[in-house]
Amino acid sequence: MAMFGSNMAGEVGLRLLLCPLGSNVVTRTACCSVGMVLPVYSTFKAIETRDQNEQQKWLLYWAAYGSFSIVEMFTDKFLYWFPLYYQMKFAFLVWLQLPSVEGARQLYVHHLRPFLVRHQARLDQIVGCLYGEMAKFVSSHQAEFQFAKTLLTRILLSARNIIRPGQQINGAVEGPREHVETSESEDEE
Repeated sequence: MAMFGSNMAGEVGLRLLLCPLGSNVVTRTACCSVGMVLPVYSTFKAIETRDQNEQQKWLLYWAAYGSFSIVEMFTDKFLYWFPLYYQMKFAFLVWLQLPSVEGARQLYVHHLRPFLVRHQARLDQIVGCLYGEMAKFVSSHQAEFQFAKTLLTRILLSARNIIRPGQQINGAVEGPREHVETSESEDEE
């Protein structure tokens, strides 16, 4: 009976995911989960296990996903009107990760790498200019960044005190301590 319930739940989930007339909330959530959550954890595992093949696989995935995200950023306002857009996006994200087809590797080798190699000199200039401008911006706004950091720290500490009253980082405020009786305190009574 438990097996029937799990198959039925899977079928309902698949129907919700692939239903073209339903809300895009389910499909968009699935796209986020498949496109970001699972790869982040898989990347973490590849780094922690020091598996070079897995690290390369996930680097290729992130290069493909990042490129897709850049294209999607400019086209999403038009594409989301097309029927089954999020279902096709979901299928594409699954294709990128499937070990049997190695979609990310195919996309990188056949499209992304040739494009980047062809335009590498110009892209290096653009990236160098961007890094230089970011460094100037950060160095000229150190006071604002310090203020924002202090403000954010105070907000987070306040939120933490609301959630767990009496505790604060750095031992500035401590919660109630348990009184441990020793033999000296017993003698005083």
